Amino acid sequence: MPSKPPIVFPQEQTLLSALGERLRLARLRRKLSTTVVAQRAGMSRTSVYKVEAGDAGATLGTYLRVLAVLGLQADFNALAADDKVGRKLQDLALAPSPAARRQRRASVQLPDSANSTSEVQP
Repeated sequence: MPSKPPIVFPQEQTLLSALGERLRLARLRRKLSTTVVAQRAGMSRTSVYKVEAGDAGATLGTYLRVLAVLGLQADFNALAADDKVGRKLQDLALAPSPAARRQRRASVQLPDSANSTSEVQP
């Protein structure tokens, strides 16, 4: 029995639909039929139709196989490659806290009495 497709929010569905449309156009530019793409990818034509429709029920592996058949598998490496939010969060976690910065500044500064004892008194 097939599992239930995941819940997809409208914004995510728009992204999947746009990806499917780009894959369909790439297939048409190469003058490949859905039958040929399905055979080369080792899947059914229905799966290719689902990918081109942006169906959330199609697996990530199915999308990858279609990309590979179209010669676009290198584009897969670009997915989530630049994690700006994650890097900012990581940098914030690595940055010293304000209290630690104050302690470091206080330990670097020498007290005034240390400076006056180095002078020679007549």
